[in-house]
Amino acid sequence: MISSVVYTSSLFSGIEESELEMILSCLGARKTFFPKDAFLLRTGEETDSVGLMLSGSALVVQEDVWGNRNILSRVNPGQTFAAAYACAPGAVLNVSVTAETSVEAMFLNVRRILTLCPSACAHHSRVVRNLVGELAEKNLRFSEKLAHMGQRSTREKLMSYLSMEVQKCGCFEFDIPFSRQQLADYLGVERSGLSLELGKLRGAGMLEVYKNHFILKM
Repeated sequence: MISSVVYTSSLFSGIEESELEMILSCLGARKTFFPKDAFLLRTGEETDSVGLMLSGSALVVQEDVWGNRNILSRVNPGQTFAAAYACAPGAVLNVSVTAETSVEAMFLNVRRILTLCPSACAHHSRVVRNLVGELAEKNLRFSEKLAHMGQRSTREKLMSYLSMEVQKCGCFEFDIPFSRQQLADYLGVERSGLSLELGKLRGAGMLEVYKNHFILKM
């Protein structure tokens, strides 16, 4: 049985449900379950498959030899991961994908995606276009992170991040997808320093924070 997440994912946008089972077979789709904290993919490995999250969530993490951890993104149901590495033959992963919760993921052979099948079916071309769109979207998200990381101080990085979240949702009240430690890892700052700046901003009446719920006051 095909998960409803597959039908609604961006990767298979514009494809009829009646065609999807044939497409998944064509792309060599395989589903795998992972317990919490397990590695879906590990730094130093190679992959020839694009991952599609079906349930649960995972973190794309970069960690150096000293154990310093940098969260690049979270992968939620319907989102893809490792596409850029799969599309670059011989590329070695410099990130790990770890299960934040127990997860189910589908893996699709990228060579079968990028090589048109003998019948040159229209839906296959559609998947290729959707994959290009996914890669472009991830490139934009990475550019956002670079903008935050380019700020000098913890406060400036935090304000850059919160400003971007306001722009995305179009309002001053929103939820972020990270815990406090995860946000610190994402911004590349110490948790203690992040908590200190949040306390200062709250004390100045500039924001209210309830776990991952933020209200900015202008």
